[in-house]
Amino acid sequence: MSELNVTPEIAIPAVANKDAKINLLDLNRQQMREFFKDLGEKPFRADQVMKWMYHYCSDSFDDMTDINKVLRNKLKEVAEIRAPEVVEEQRSSDGTIKWAIAVGDQRVETVYIPEDDRATLCVSSQVGCALECKFCSTAQQGFNRNLRVSEIIGQVWRAAKIVGAAKVTGTRPITNVVMMGMGEPLLNLTNVVPAMEIMLDDFGFGLSKRRVTLSTSGVVPALDKLGDMIDVALAISLHAPNDQIRDEIVPINKKYNIETFLNSVRRYLEKSNANQGRVTIEYVMLDHVNDGTEHAHELAELLKDTPCKINLIPWNPFPGAPYGRSSNSRIDRFCKVLMSYGFTTIVRKTRGDDIDAACGQLAGDVIDRTKRTMRKRMQGEPIAVKAV
Repeated sequence: MSELNVTPEIAIPAVANKDAKINLLDLNRQQMREFFKDLGEKPFRADQVMKWMYHYCSDSFDDMTDINKVLRNKLKEVAEIRAPEVVEEQRSSDGTIKWAIAVGDQRVETVYIPEDDRATLCVSSQVGCALECKFCSTAQQGFNRNLRVSEIIGQVWRAAKIVGAAKVTGTRPITNVVMMGMGEPLLNLTNVVPAMEIMLDDFGFGLSKRRVTLSTSGVVPALDKLGDMIDVALAISLHAPNDQIRDEIVPINKKYNIETFLNSVRRYLEKSNANQGRVTIEYVMLDHVNDGTEHAHELAELLKDTPCKINLIPWNPFPGAPYGRSSNSRIDRFCKVLMSYGFTTIVRKTRGDDIDAACGQLAGDVIDRTKRTMRKRMQGEPIAVKAV
């Protein structure tokens, strides 16, 4: 693992241009009320504007007919509602949609996954990722910066506007949000938490805290902080039954090993109502790396004191990756072992793999500040190249 400090307190901040208009998508409700107070207005104006922004996906103050014209004109002078733009859309044969979204001169990717009883949006938190998980396409692109609040909640706003706003359909089409896109959310707490607050807020998207899920690879100090900041569903990217394997495929394990990680998870569960007492374990199936029945028995022993359900994820390949996808028979045997111990175990259905939108395939367009691809060239390692 490269010498990148992954302590959340010094994660690179995303700072807006102070001379620009205030982007109201950067503000949660408390901040929005402070903004209107500074304008000499009553706090309820924040609720009115947020309702227009998020219930009706409006980005025009002229739409806000329950606000007087004088205030609307004042807002035009000092503020804006500016979500990042979609620059490319790809639709899968299974209905999944992947959007490439411009954030400055780079791109992140957002994925919409419709199902019979829900519609899930997979949201990115960073431009690239610093954690270097070996099986993940995003990690191979390097890391550039954290996304701002407006760039995170703006992905939800843009998707909601595209697939149909509440004003038109009578119901929000997005029922679930998962922070499982590009980046490690816990390395961007400053922006991820306010964005999730807007997702949960009744004047925001009004989602249940059980329907907003944060996934982490194990940034333990930030996970310990998260429980005091917000209550959302938690998923952990475990992917290995022991430290030896996890050190290799999830290098942050060398800093915070499995025992340390799971202890932090249990502390979070003690504070959380959203998780109903259990965490979701994510386990990517890599052929003859972590998918043997002996690994399944070892995983069951590891998790015996951690209330959880287990998602087995068939690995989704990308160019240059050093792994193979586990066969269905190996996944089935692994699953049966876990179920024999009484674990709720689900084999995740792969969605959007024909457009590189499946788990671990998101790449975007990243200007790598870590120089990771340059190091790989110098060391003769394979470099993942985004398919076009």
